[in-house]
Amino acid sequence: MGRETSDKMLGVAAVVMCQAPLPGRSKTRLSPPLSNEEAAALSACFIADVAETIGSLDPELDVQGVAAFPPSHREEAIRTLLPSDFILLSQRGDDLSARSAGVVEDLLTAGYRAVCLLSADSPTLPPSLLSDAVEALGRPGERVVLGPAVDGGYTLIGVQRPLPELFDINSWSTTRALRQKITGAAPLSVPVETLKPWYDVHDGLALTWLLRELLGDGVSPLRTGVSGALAPRTRAYLSSLGGRGDGPPPDPGPNAKDPRGRT
Repeated sequence: MGRETSDKMLGVAAVVMCQAPLPGRSKTRLSPPLSNEEAAALSACFIADVAETIGSLDPELDVQGVAAFPPSHREEAIRTLLPSDFILLSQRGDDLSARSAGVVEDLLTAGYRAVCLLSADSPTLPPSLLSDAVEALGRPGERVVLGPAVDGGYTLIGVQRPLPELFDINSWSTTRALRQKITGAAPLSVPVETLKPWYDVHDGLALTWLLRELLGDGVSPLRTGVSGALAPRTRAYLSSLGGRGDGPPPDPGPNAKDPRGRT
């Protein structure tokens, strides 16, 4: 995909920020309990399921699915995981901050009216949250839309114009990431709309949450009244592994209810 300016205004580009799933390089914090090969296979399932969530949105929202990957990674390793109508975009830049800003700039230059970057580590990201983000980006006025992650980072971020300052941070994938993004938007006088939180799967504890949600009682670690995506590829692969996971059991919180309606 080139960076030529388009005269035609397109819809919202929903972008899975991903890497080719390679043993020893993908989801390494899940090994153990998984082997390097299993962790990479699970990463592939995550990418496929996030892409499927994008593809499941109401066509009237006018969303184009995109997968953005590092230039050193093989395009064909990503293409096989995606719906046929997805666009593949090679990232540019030396680090994640620069590559994220570059993806936004390239897609806005291509004519998309807004860009929503999605984590490839949230396979059960609720379609309703993504729909809310797209709808917010389509309303009159300028805004940044953020989907918080329970680890302090984010599951999605949507913008309507290039905001490289917003991506100029030094602690991606840490508990400071979301706070830095909100702080980064403030000097630009851009309103920030925050969605309900969800979770990324980076470690054994989050894997335990995922196992419970997909193979257990269906309860996510959050009690926000939002249902997670079905994540069929991830569900099937975890089932084939016999539900192996690691980390302490998730804390259901003081207000949690069990599947039978008891607190």
